Amino acid sequence: MSPTHDTLDRGHNDDLFGFVRASPSPYHVVASAAQRLEKAGFAELRERDDWTAGAGGGRYVVRGGALIAWYAPPDAPARTPFRIVGAHTDSPNLRVKPTPDTGSAGWRQIAVEIYGGVPLNTWLDRDLGVSGRLALRDGSTRLVRVDKPLLRVPQLAIHLDRTVNEGLALDRQRHMTPLWGLGGPRSGALLARIADEAGADFGEVLGWDLMLHDVQPPGYLGADEEFIVASRLDNQISVHAGVTALVAAAGSARPPAYVPVLAAFDHEEVGSGSESGAQGPFLERVLSRGAAARGGGPEDFDRALADALCVSSDMSHAVHPNYAERHDPDHRPLPNGGPVIKVNVNQRYATDGTGVAAFAAACERAGVPWQPFVSHNAMPCGTSIGPITAARLGVATVDVGVAGLSMHSARELCGARDPELLTRVLTEFVTGERPG
Repeated sequence: MSPTHDTLDRGHNDDLFGFVRASPSPYHVVASAAQRLEKAGFAELRERDDWTAGAGGGRYVVRGGALIAWYAPPDAPARTPFRIVGAHTDSPNLRVKPTPDTGSAGWRQIAVEIYGGVPLNTWLDRDLGVSGRLALRDGSTRLVRVDKPLLRVPQLAIHLDRTVNEGLALDRQRHMTPLWGLGGPRSGALLARIADEAGADFGEVLGWDLMLHDVQPPGYLGADEEFIVASRLDNQISVHAGVTALVAAAGSARPPAYVPVLAAFDHEEVGSGSESGAQGPFLERVLSRGAAARGGGPEDFDRALADALCVSSDMSHAVHPNYAERHDPDHRPLPNGGPVIKVNVNQRYATDGTGVAAFAAACERAGVPWQPFVSHNAMPCGTSIGPITAARLGVATVDVGVAGLSMHSARELCGARDPELLTRVLTEFVTGERPG
């Protein structure tokens, strides 16, 4: 559990930075993950197709902003247990309303909704781009990413609010509307601009899922560059680590003893209750169909679940030096101390003692330190897809994550060594030998 002194793997972080920059929306996260899987020999399956001849080896399925991928080792029985890495593709942000073009006092603005638990002040005075997907008349969708300064939510000057440092109160409707030009609102202007950027005919666009993102690139921070800072570390660190671990398992000279699975869900930040969220049947259906395509029946699938284990990997809280009193005095994770195992007896996290033991053993085999976390008893505790997955599938689940600061802010921080440490232990988790 002691901090690591391993040499920083800049190559791993550079790869993570590229992943984050390419993935400003959940749909881009899925596209980035699918591209890496395809390069490693994985093939896409569509839910509407017959899987009976194609669920072995490396496969993945996409549903909107969610992706489930797995590798079935050659000759693995359908009852082979699953080793699941769960993560999520979405991050709190500002999302474009259905009628976006608005304005006030001679300014052209864009109407937005607040998605998830957003610290609103962190989105002020940032250069914002637009990303997401367009839904076309023919039923297809097209990704779009305007990765340059297009919008900004301006802070009110202190001269006009002398009490701002005594407590900033932002109204979600009035104060969070970004500007992007001068003049009156022009109906359809934003959509026309986005369609042009995507190479789509404006008249063919009938729907969209668009959101804003900070265009500042990821980078290192600190006197000794001990930290990395970026948007959407929650939870793209885990998706990136999960994809990397799955690819490593598929390419390993030692066939994995399990069927390793990556389940990257959408809508975790708003409760997971959607067709592509962890509360829905997406994962259960994919795993069941995959087992059936490998010749298994209901009995085989139930046996595979009975000995399965899920690691729900999401960001965790590092102790904050300016608010240390808000953390449990005996559980204060630090950056670069390795993955955090998260515990909450009220089932906000799904971890129990056996889960701790299983993940700690994987850390030992991988040579990776780990840290325990539990919330201060007087503070609310966050949650994750862990308890949802455990309840939905009846699968033993342990909640883990990288320790960071500024969680849910427009720009977050974690230790520079931790992404690679998480990847190492997840790789060991999905490929390790079966006990007993």
